[in-house]
Amino acid sequence: MSFQAIQHDFMAHIRDPDSQSAPQGIEDRRMAIYRDLFFNNIAGFISSGFPVLKTFYSQHDWHALIRRFFIEHDCQSPYFLDIAGEFIHYLATTYTKTPADPIFIIELAHYEWVELDVSVCHHNEDEIIINPTDELASTALYFSDTARNLSYQFAVQQISVDHQPTEPSVQPHYYVVYRDSSDEVQFMLTNPMTALLLSLIEASPGLFFAQLCEQVTQRAPQFSAEQIRQGAYQTLVAMADKAVIVTKNQG
Repeated sequence: MSFQAIQHDFMAHIRDPDSQSAPQGIEDRRMAIYRDLFFNNIAGFISSGFPVLKTFYSQHDWHALIRRFFIEHDCQSPYFLDIAGEFIHYLATTYTKTPADPIFIIELAHYEWVELDVSVCHHNEDEIIINPTDELASTALYFSDTARNLSYQFAVQQISVDHQPTEPSVQPHYYVVYRDSSDEVQFMLTNPMTALLLSLIEASPGLFFAQLCEQVTQRAPQFSAEQIRQGAYQTLVAMADKAVIVTKNQG
């Protein structure tokens, strides 16, 4: 048997020891060390990244979920820090739910992952704090690299073992998750108009305030141009104050 074939059999057994035989000639006591080491590392990273989601499972069901991820998903990144993102991708794309899964599994998991992602993402050195009083109406606007504009069908910030929704909300819930000046992760509840403003800035980096208001007017004709201008200004002042909206060094 070639070395590559041995490697393949080794990893297949590590990932799925109940279905895949270990390579011949390797003592099971030694294989057990590798089985436990690999699985426990993966389980540890996922458990620490999704502490709220974990509370909805028995230990057996939680380990079964992680084992399925370990067996079925081929991670595209070699870094342990990216395991949480790979787990989210697995849940959202190829995972088939079981009766043990809460109905809100994907949205709650995504929200927990966003908190982790924001906590470790790199700050863009070109980002500059806006002075809302003097600069908001005359500077190019950008959505900060350390903020996320989100919407969910479940009120994810309220979910706990004692508060488990059984069906999605009629209307979406809107959030901004961001890193503050002390590098602490914060979140705020927003509304559809704020989510629209931020999504337009995300989609067109460098947008100016007048251009932004024009785009909102096209999408919300039920409001007058002056209503939109005043509402957008107040919202962006608050977002600039938290450095969710910034400008950039153009040099």
